Amino acid sequence: MSLLRIAWKNILQRRVASLLTSLSIGLGVMLMVLVLVIAGAVETAFTQRSIGYDLIVGPKGSDLQLVLSAVYRVQPPIENLPYMYLEQIRADRRVISAVPLAFGDVTQQGSFPIVGTTPEFFENDYMPGRKFRFRGGRIDSLFDAIIGAEVARTNGWDVGTQFSILHGGAQGSLHDELFTVVAVLEPTGTANDRTVFLNLQGFYAIEGHEKPIDEVEKRLRDFYAADPQRLTSAMQQLEQYRVRQAANPSIPEGQAMDSPPAMQEVTAILVKTRPATPFDAISLSSELQKGFQAMAVNPIRPIQRFMASVVGNIQKALVVLTAIIILVSGVGIFVSIYNSMVDRRREIGVMRALGAARHHVFGIILAEASLLCLGGAVGGWLAGHALAIIASPWVIQQTGLLIDPWAISAVEAILFPALGLLGVLVGFLPALTAYRTDVAEALSS
Repeated sequence: MSLLRIAWKNILQRRVASLLTSLSIGLGVMLMVLVLVIAGAVETAFTQRSIGYDLIVGPKGSDLQLVLSAVYRVQPPIENLPYMYLEQIRADRRVISAVPLAFGDVTQQGSFPIVGTTPEFFENDYMPGRKFRFRGGRIDSLFDAIIGAEVARTNGWDVGTQFSILHGGAQGSLHDELFTVVAVLEPTGTANDRTVFLNLQGFYAIEGHEKPIDEVEKRLRDFYAADPQRLTSAMQQLEQYRVRQAANPSIPEGQAMDSPPAMQEVTAILVKTRPATPFDAISLSSELQKGFQAMAVNPIRPIQRFMASVVGNIQKALVVLTAIIILVSGVGIFVSIYNSMVDRRREIGVMRALGAARHHVFGIILAEASLLCLGGAVGGWLAGHALAIIASPWVIQQTGLLIDPWAISAVEAILFPALGLLGVLVGFLPALTAYRTDVAEALSS
């Protein structure tokens, strides 16, 4: 009979104690698996190149806040930029695509962020090599909308559904306009799944989305203080708009219908530069950083810093904590096997009397400890991934993270060899005790 079979029979003889000691290892492994699965989902969401753009242009401020608001839509925007600045960016020879984004509202049902944009947003890749795919048509009228997969799933919306939006956030006032879903995006694994997209001109047409002319004039004078030519053009547009408003008093105050570019604003601009000249993005970013009007941010670098300084440290701390739990469970296995040596002295003596060598007895005890550790590891690993499968719909709904319950991390790859080694370590002293057992004394006890 092999040593492993003997070790297995010994475990079965003490099945209750063996199950409890192995269960402690399993719980530790299960916690580690859950930590690694969630950490992997966070890392995938925040370190992948989530958009197929080279730069994000926004108002001066925190580069991390700009990326979190424009790409991940988990932070409020810094401020707005004049629409005329978008036209200025588009005119740059280094830019092949500049897509505007306008934020500020959420859906009444589910509080999903509203983004006003142009059809060009869906024509570009949302990630390099990955294009948007959707079910339904395209935005044709002012109040058409395209919704993300998670919005459709959570709210139960589909093509043809009409919905209302709240101004300025979940506690804001309800807009009168009704929007109609014309298309549903297929899942992308990005913040687009949790977003509702409106026609940018429809976004401007919503009552209350236009600032008073005097406020707009002051902001434009500050913004273009160093650019007299564009400031003059903006002032001319505002004056013509004043005249038109005075001639048409029936137009609701604060409604940006047919307003000129000088009256309109965007929250951020997604910029693609010429692929043949990779230094275009660097030079454009440097030029914008020197000015006081706006900034251009590489969407990857702020997130990498954030992951390294905050999320990465939290992940390491949780992994270390679960590793300590597993080590404590290993100590429990050691105590259980070591204490059982007193009751098994006669059993060991009989084995030795029947011809078992010292090293055979030593090997059996080591095999028992290793089997308990590895058995608990297998059970905990399966339980961890099974729990991830059960919890993934809830996690997706609460956070928007796409969970792959069976994703294997590098730590999991070394988990079983490490636990096998742990079994050898915790079983060494009890095995040494069995190795030194005196046959005559054990049989007479």
